[in-house]
Amino acid sequence: MAKIYLLSPTPREGTESLPMIAFSLTATSIDFEESDTLMFTSKQAVKSAEAIDPSWKHYPSVAIGGATKKQIEALGGKVLYHPDAFYGKSLTEDIIRCFAERKLLYLRPKEVSFDSKAYLQEAGIMLREQVIYETSCRVYEKERKPEAGSIIIFTSPSTIHCFLKNFGWDPTYKAVVIGEATRAHLPLDATLFVAEKPLIDACVEKAKEVLITSNSK
Repeated sequence: MAKIYLLSPTPREGTESLPMIAFSLTATSIDFEESDTLMFTSKQAVKSAEAIDPSWKHYPSVAIGGATKKQIEALGGKVLYHPDAFYGKSLTEDIIRCFAERKLLYLRPKEVSFDSKAYLQEAGIMLREQVIYETSCRVYEKERKPEAGSIIIFTSPSTIHCFLKNFGWDPTYKAVVIGEATRAHLPLDATLFVAEKPLIDACVEKAKEVLITSNSK
């Protein structure tokens, strides 16, 4: 019987946990000068800000993604805005429309899949950035490679990169991805499904649907 493998750090019932990413801080302080609003694009960025300087909570935040919004609120921060779409061009268009007068500070990982700063500068909006954490790939023995026919949940481009680095790709795998930005990093011949919403729980739900279909054949 096929299994569902979840590559994000937080386990979910009904899946095999196989986290791909390790996190480490790259800053010892946060430069809030000339900023009145923060932007986070991941819950890990929020956790990193909390570890570096808990006073980030004094600033309202733009939360990109449902999990990010929940993490900000769980740590006592205020979510000023939570856009419906949060990848690439659609995200920056939301910021241009709603925050042209704000002084945004984007607390971000070392590597990002879309250069929001450059895109916003073209629209005349200055976005300050500070890298506060970085990611690296976990290393697994080949024995941990998911068996043929498995359903793999990818929650970011980085999880795809690290999975392929560890195990390569089996053409019998089925991929469930959290959104289009992640989808673009899969092998061209991959069988894939996109979650109904850009949430890990929605990915798990989609993977279970694919599992039922696969097992019924």
